[in-house]
Amino acid sequence: MPNLFGVPVEFFLFAATLLGVALFHGHTLQVGLAGLVAVAGYKILVTGFKAGAGVAGFAGHLGHEWVTLANLFCLLMGFALLSRHFEKSHIPVVLPRFLPHDWKGGFVLLVMVFVISSFLDNIAAALIGGAMAHQLFRGKVHIGYLAGIVAASNGGGSGSVVGDTTTTMLWIAGVSPASVFEAYAGALTSLVIVGVIAAKQQHAHSPILKSAHAHTHVDWGRVGIVVAILAAAIVANVVVNLRFGDLADRFPFIGVAVWLALLATLSIRRPDWEVLPETAKGTVFLLSLVLCASMMPVEELPAASPMSALGLGFVSAVFDNIPLTALAIKQGGYDWGFLAYGVGFGGSMIWFGSSAGVALCSMFPEAKSVGQWLRHGWHVTAAYLVGFAVLVAVVGWHPDAPLPGGGVAEVARPANGR
Repeated sequence: MPNLFGVPVEFFLFAATLLGVALFHGHTLQVGLAGLVAVAGYKILVTGFKAGAGVAGFAGHLGHEWVTLANLFCLLMGFALLSRHFEKSHIPVVLPRFLPHDWKGGFVLLVMVFVISSFLDNIAAALIGGAMAHQLFRGKVHIGYLAGIVAASNGGGSGSVVGDTTTTMLWIAGVSPASVFEAYAGALTSLVIVGVIAAKQQHAHSPILKSAHAHTHVDWGRVGIVVAILAAAIVANVVVNLRFGDLADRFPFIGVAVWLALLATLSIRRPDWEVLPETAKGTVFLLSLVLCASMMPVEELPAASPMSALGLGFVSAVFDNIPLTALAIKQGGYDWGFLAYGVGFGGSMIWFGSSAGVALCSMFPEAKSVGQWLRHGWHVTAAYLVGFAVLVAVVGWHPDAPLPGGGVAEVARPANGR
């Protein structure tokens, strides 16, 4: 395996891609595709893949990854339409009647996103939060608050075995839901820190809409469509992935279920198909990064410890957390609540570190800047460290034995988002 300064060349190519995204955030799609071509070309011509060498090996790799990619594509495109249905239901317009009319209103909204993500895909939670924020703050949403929405969506899913792909993987592999639930000790701490700071940033930038909209009525037809789509995603996630896990790795059931629900409700309200072309650009960009990450030679992790779990959170900000979680399951010896918090919340530290962040930034393109995200969303990194410290102090590191029959091959890979 060719190395440069002891590091596989693939990592330098991927790092160059991420640097290009940071510097040329107005051309993220082109940079992402160029990075994908560079990494794939290098693997085809030089190192090969686990599935084999050359083009045939690349085809075999795609054959292993296509379900994850197809699910992400269907979810991102489908939830863009869902968010428009939700926005046009007028719920975000009448919401100020029930939210405090100061910074605490923004904080309550982040709590709502956190709760939604605990039982639903974090992509949907982030997009719903973004749709509400767009209405509540007249379209002027602070980048620090956008980082808060992503952090709330990722944190909400970190302690629930149906709230995030990585936690669902742990459940399928035999981890008790109670072992994952302890991640909420860190996630709730992080929510308070991020929530207060981000809400105050937003209040100073553009206060919550104070008008009561007394004559605005909720479009219950669109509300029903949103409920139907979310129910389809939940049923597909629970029924297919948990009862028929062997099939979940062969077909994108979750993404297809979302689109079947969309098509079944066409007669109730017409979706805003016009949003799909722009959404497709952000979706293809995300898939290029996910596919690049899947080709990285991350063959082994450091020995399981609190520090390695902490480090995985930072790695998750730039690498796909699905293979990281699969490798940790194979390795064993982790406290699974620590791992769930690390790989779940850690992706919030950079906008493209989670599919929830990429999806939200497709709605707010101004946030597609690593520098601006780190500058205004600094509180996410601070909250991650404080939350992890609370996990250590309150819960304590209690590593589990290797999982029965552990190994990546035995772990189903659902793709309901990061």
